[in-house]
Amino acid sequence: MLRNNPAEARRQKLIVIVGPTASGKSELAVRLARKFNGEIISADSRQVYRGLDIGTGKISGKWHPPITIISIRSYQNDSKFLYKGIPHHCIDFVPPKKTFSVAEYKARAENAIRDISSRGKIPIIAGGTAFWIDALVYDLDFPDVPPNPSLRKKLEKKSIAKLLKILQKADPKRARTIEQKNPRRLIRAIEIARALGKVPAITRHTPYRVLWIGLNPSYETWSHKMKRRVGAMLTRGIILETKMLIRQGVSKKRVHEFGFEYRAVLDYTDKKMTKEALLERIIRESIRYARRQMAWWKRNKEIWWISKSNEAIQLVSEFLQSPL
Repeated sequence: MLRNNPAEARRQKLIVIVGPTASGKSELAVRLARKFNGEIISADSRQVYRGLDIGTGKISGKWHPPITIISIRSYQNDSKFLYKGIPHHCIDFVPPKKTFSVAEYKARAENAIRDISSRGKIPIIAGGTAFWIDALVYDLDFPDVPPNPSLRKKLEKKSIAKLLKILQKADPKRARTIEQKNPRRLIRAIEIARALGKVPAITRHTPYRVLWIGLNPSYETWSHKMKRRVGAMLTRGIILETKMLIRQGVSKKRVHEFGFEYRAVLDYTDKKMTKEALLERIIRESIRYARRQMAWWKRNKEIWWISKSNEAIQLVSEFLQSPL
């Protein structure tokens, strides 16, 4: 049975779906949205970008009506991103040349929560970026630290390994959870740590009443699905997708920041590896990424871990029937 805390009774209800990459979060979210009259808020730091579809495993939704330009800052727009008939928010709207921070995501997602709930629907958060989900669900004040051009210029000359060492000294806790091969995020974390002494920690207080659902398939089931997904990336055209980003004027340095899949493809297109080696590298990096995701989520004792989607149906039914 679900835990029931009377003090939480009047908080806005949220359903949050977490789990490792390729575990089926998106499909479970759609199933729950259909059954319980919900809409989905994506929580993926890469799927916000347009043109990053295959490499990020983005759902094959479409904008209705189609859009050419969408405001990053303004939440409201006339178009909806639909996948299997379900509206999805905070996805596929940022040009790849621009950056989109966790603070911007939190503001936009909070607006989406208010919009969805105002129409009598249930907000469902689903995605693989753990820090973004925690930043949305829990109280986290983002530091108003302006960019430091001189510091950035110095740090940009350093290797990723050196940047990580600097951050480990400045803020060891953040160094353990950050995407360690993303120089832009490493530099920003160092910038904040130098200004404030540390990157702010997340408190475990939340303004919401949250049902956490964690997908935890067996390793054999997950591994088979993950390898099949990586194979599909190549057949669907991740190499062409990467080349298209370059042709659109996105720098290789920027593409490098989009994740290990795109970094591997860049090495392949630079003739540093074979296609077979490319496949093996993405599989290997996917396993490492999934381990980091699960290490983060296993610390959250509020998560109900499930292996079958029917278990989620029962959990959500009990959660929604409990007092508002």
